[in-house]
Amino acid sequence: MIRFEHVTKSYADGTTAVDDLSFEVAKGELITLVGPSGCGKTTTMKMVNRLIEPTSGTIRLDGRDISAIDPVELRRHIGYVIQQVGLFPHKTVLDNTATVPHLLGWPRKKARTRAAELLDLVGLDPSTYGDRYPDQLSGGQRQRVGVARALAADPPVLLMDEPFGAVDPVVREHLQNEFLRLQSTLHKTVLFVTHDIEEAVRLGDRIAVYGAGRIEQFDTPATVLGAPATPYTAEFVGADRGLKRLSVTPVETGDLEHPPVVHLDDPTDRAAARLAADGAPWAVVLDADGSVHGWVPATALAKKSLTKGATVRDHARRMDARLPLGAPLRQALGAMLQHDAGWIAVLDGDRFLGVLTPARLHAALRRSTTADASNIPRGEVALDTVPGA
Repeated sequence: MIRFEHVTKSYADGTTAVDDLSFEVAKGELITLVGPSGCGKTTTMKMVNRLIEPTSGTIRLDGRDISAIDPVELRRHIGYVIQQVGLFPHKTVLDNTATVPHLLGWPRKKARTRAAELLDLVGLDPSTYGDRYPDQLSGGQRQRVGVARALAADPPVLLMDEPFGAVDPVVREHLQNEFLRLQSTLHKTVLFVTHDIEEAVRLGDRIAVYGAGRIEQFDTPATVLGAPATPYTAEFVGADRGLKRLSVTPVETGDLEHPPVVHLDDPTDRAAARLAADGAPWAVVLDADGSVHGWVPATALAKKSLTKGATVRDHARRMDARLPLGAPLRQALGAMLQHDAGWIAVLDGDRFLGVLTPARLHAALRRSTTADASNIPRGEVALDTVPGA
């Protein structure tokens, strides 16, 4: 979809902003360009819509050399989102969102209908926000309008220049989540500029790490964190890259333990026998429909004073710590800390699969690192004994 072929951008004072840049972005791929100020990442992005012209080299969109396309026409078919949003203060939210469709000559009714659809898609009810003006919105709401405006004409390519950098951390995380949700539905080809490695890791299918006008490493987030290609990349991603890796390592079925499972209405003697047979100190407790209720300790089922006819329900303890299969290990660790839990129930939809423990989480992270370094599937990695285990 986007192809850079030996692209260089130099200025009259001798500064080279981008030096012999070559890379490809596949259709529907989200690429984050990350690096410090002045590294060339924003220059790279602005050359795609010809806000900056390259000194040499070729940039192609769907095989077409963009230097042969009228710049104004090119920009009307590329979405563009910037940090300060750039909304027109004298226009309503609905009319701001419909800007590009209007420029493309869409009928007014069609353009406004499309704008309303996009506002709804980004979580702003058009009946509530459509007639408001930008100064009547919060920073996060204005940023959503900016994203909606960029998507209004359904462009195949979206350029985003630090779009969430001007909002507070809580709003920023929410906007990132919303954008990932949109991308999972729309599958746009995205170049996303950021100086924040955590944002780059969280959002990107691949990351281009920039340094002094060159790409130091262009790879998946897990590989950039687990196997930095250069000393510069290692320094840029930070000494805590192992912690950052938690954000891009999903929970897999091979990471789970499988403790005994009992049901709320099971007689206590039958449940106790099950735990004794497995030599297990506790069991997961499921409802009648198979949903996770909590857990029960073996000691509670083995008491001599148990009432005849008692069931597991009488001794089960609630456990609300759970997460879906495929969730990042960072989310799992957060849930363990939030609930002060020694394990997390992992679900596939509503179906209980097993539990993730701190030891298993650590092992999953180690397997992920080894798998990337050895270029093999994570499930094929055999670990030595965990140090200290």
